[in-house]
Amino acid sequence: MTPRSSAHAFVGSSEAVIRVENVSRWFGNVVSVSDVSFEIKPGITGLLGPNGAGKTTLLRMITGLAAVSDGRVTVFGETVRNNSSLYSRIGVMSEHETVYQFMKGRDFVKMMGQLRGVKDIDNAVDKAINLVDLSDAAYRPMGTYSRGMRQRMRLAATLVHEPDILLLDEPLNGADPRQREHFKNLLLSYAASGKTVVLSSHILEEVEQLADTVLLIVNGKLAASGDFHAIRAALNDRPYHVRVISDSPRDLASALVKLKSVDAVNVDPDGAIVVQSRNVRDLQIELPRLAKALAVRVRRVEPLDDSLESVFGYLVDR
Repeated sequence: MTPRSSAHAFVGSSEAVIRVENVSRWFGNVVSVSDVSFEIKPGITGLLGPNGAGKTTLLRMITGLAAVSDGRVTVFGETVRNNSSLYSRIGVMSEHETVYQFMKGRDFVKMMGQLRGVKDIDNAVDKAINLVDLSDAAYRPMGTYSRGMRQRMRLAATLVHEPDILLLDEPLNGADPRQREHFKNLLLSYAASGKTVVLSSHILEEVEQLADTVLLIVNGKLAASGDFHAIRAALNDRPYHVRVISDSPRDLASALVKLKSVDAVNVDPDGAIVVQSRNVRDLQIELPRLAKALAVRVRRVEPLDDSLESVFGYLVDR
């Protein structure tokens, strides 16, 4: 597990700044979010789940961009929808790029600051661009940027009014390893100053490096919430299913069922072996040894449920 920076120990209020109470959102007959409740305090909270789980819809309701179909969302104790006084305290960076390719980076950030009514706009713009380490590219058109650079300049535009809450939807898309490291350090520093950061992602390791608190969303429902380590432990404890194709499935299955790393073994009608294991690492070591000892040729080994949907679905069904 990747250690987090000591800067992650933030200062400030321990009171919840965002409250989502029994919130649902539906579009016609399609339910996007179903009866979700949670609280978010200062620091970094990860909103984790597979694509299509309802994360973006939740973020839009928290920002007031979308109305709830049922339930209530409050920010700093106030209803957020149609509450313009709250907008100056919130910074939002959506998943989809919203930039003008012809516009220079600095002009883009300045425009966003002006829309927020920022005082001393030039100093605020310089400060925000320095934070994302793009001063050298500030006067270039954004169409000449790499995707990672555009993401960083978009973050500068999100930070220009120094919001108390940052809501970021898949912010690290397109960033190279160096840019990702800078991005992460910036968010950790921002949270350490007492601010609130909500980071939406479908990548487990990305959230692991930043967030202590995780909200796990699956199929529009809150599958789990709380300390990242406890949730990761629950994920690691889930059973995995591995499909094995060999030239002697019955003999191999009979031997596999005796291994300590194996919970159950089934042979499909087509001759494929499906192995259930909670210790895939040991299984990966033991399987080739066993096949060699039995003189059985293994043609293919493939995981059946390594998608995020199946991983998170395990927590829903527990």
